[in-house]
Amino acid sequence: METNKRKAAVEEGYEHSLAGEGGLTSPGREREAKRQKQTNNDGPQPAQEATKPTPESDRPHTIRSAPPSGPGPGQAVVATGRAPRKWTDEYFRNLYTKDPSFKYLGQKDPDFAPFLDSKNQLDFNDPAAVMQLTKTLLKIDYGLRIDLPRDRLCPPVPNRHNYILWLSSLLSSSSYHHHTSSTQNTSHPVIGLDIGTGASAIYPLLGCVQHPSWSFIATDIDAHSLSFAQRNIHLNNLQDRVTLVRRTPDQPLIPLLDSTTRGIDRIDFAMCNPPFYSSPSDLLSSAAKKSRPPLTACTGAPVEMVCAGGEVAHMFRMIDESLVLREKVTWYTSMVGKVTSLETVVERLRRENIHNYAVTELVQGKQTKRWTVGWSFGGMRAGEVEGRGVGGVWKKLLPPVVRMEVGVWKDNREKVGKVVERVKQTVEGLELMSWEWSGERMRGVGRSRGNVWSRAWRRKREREMKAAAEGKKKDGDGDGSGVKEEEQCKLGFEVVIEVGKDGDTKVVLLWREGHDQGMFESLWGYLQGKLKDM
Repeated sequence: METNKRKAAVEEGYEHSLAGEGGLTSPGREREAKRQKQTNNDGPQPAQEATKPTPESDRPHTIRSAPPSGPGPGQAVVATGRAPRKWTDEYFRNLYTKDPSFKYLGQKDPDFAPFLDSKNQLDFNDPAAVMQLTKTLLKIDYGLRIDLPRDRLCPPVPNRHNYILWLSSLLSSSSYHHHTSSTQNTSHPVIGLDIGTGASAIYPLLGCVQHPSWSFIATDIDAHSLSFAQRNIHLNNLQDRVTLVRRTPDQPLIPLLDSTTRGIDRIDFAMCNPPFYSSPSDLLSSAAKKSRPPLTACTGAPVEMVCAGGEVAHMFRMIDESLVLREKVTWYTSMVGKVTSLETVVERLRRENIHNYAVTELVQGKQTKRWTVGWSFGGMRAGEVEGRGVGGVWKKLLPPVVRMEVGVWKDNREKVGKVVERVKQTVEGLELMSWEWSGERMRGVGRSRGNVWSRAWRRKREREMKAAAEGKKKDGDGDGSGVKEEEQCKLGFEVVIEVGKDGDTKVVLLWREGHDQGMFESLWGYLQGKLKDM
């Protein structure tokens, strides 16, 4: 029975914390801080100058302190906040695809071994054991050191890791450069916002290790959590890439319109793990449905776990703020704890006419599920996997399809060349804004000012050319933005030719940019017609 309980605890991936008061190690002297900074000057550089913490006197409510004492360079543990070269994008993608081996962790980390029994099992009813598991995973898999208080949430690493992976894929897929490895592509600085970073500041830590070009603004309303978050940032030499900002409950969740984030008026993403529960009784009721006693399921502080209206109200606040900020944040995202909440949030997005959104499912172990939702006011679409990662009966929650098969030719490798030529000939014959074809990868990217493949468009162009020839065309016709309407991109697309190991040849159309689903489907139908005789 005890073994089954432990197994269930692993599968649930629940958050744990320890009861009691936590304490901070005394900060190191300023001279020691300077020495550490000089010794670690080969560490990560700030992604953008604006993200550097400024003096406290110049930035209200921003947390700043000297680095705490701890093992120095050359000692047993030195965290750099930077992934070794061997830690590639593939490494992080494969991390936690299987449950961690406690036996292996105990052999690698002497601090973890004492928590294992004779069968190398971990007691998940012991908060100290759960806390050490988090520390050990971060140490071995990320090279990170953290200090956690005994009265705040202890984050499950695989779950937080999965959120970062999804965010990385979301940003990559909604870009024309999505085939470049996101971990290796450091040319574009990315700034993220972590709303409610908690004592661990785990999202900024994980994000910065995986992506050398990422930096974070991390907020929280709890001073106790922020004190530990600041310590963890310094322990890993990330103070130049993570800026902590203290907020109050009545302030906006996204601090882009006040003085706390001077110099930053636009960010790439906002992320949040909201308080799931609307009241303490709601928390206990939810925990009672699990296989373990309520108080051992989660004992985080109320400031972390509960807010008026629960997670739905919290996400509605984000939506309200996004309607004002709009494209100042490329992707607004949040984790969701209940599928009913996900339904409610998607319905709200649709009511606000926000149809460029993404949902996915994060599976923790074999039972527990979390979901993430993101939305954008920009034109770039999320990939099929990143945006439509919830299957089965939840199809009604999904955004529009962004991948459609144009045609498939079975067991016929000889036709590949003919298919390629027909696709190129068809698309190159259109009056596009741009078209780039890669013969090596057998894919092309196009941007169109409208449905230039339709008869209606051709007739319209003929009328315009005739009017221009007669001198009747008016100057400056457009939408009042200073850019003529026909010169704005209405549809970005990608045509991909896939050749399987079995010899099947497939032509796929991807929706890359734009808000008009009908135009995307119209292009798909046009290409089908051009290829149907092959």
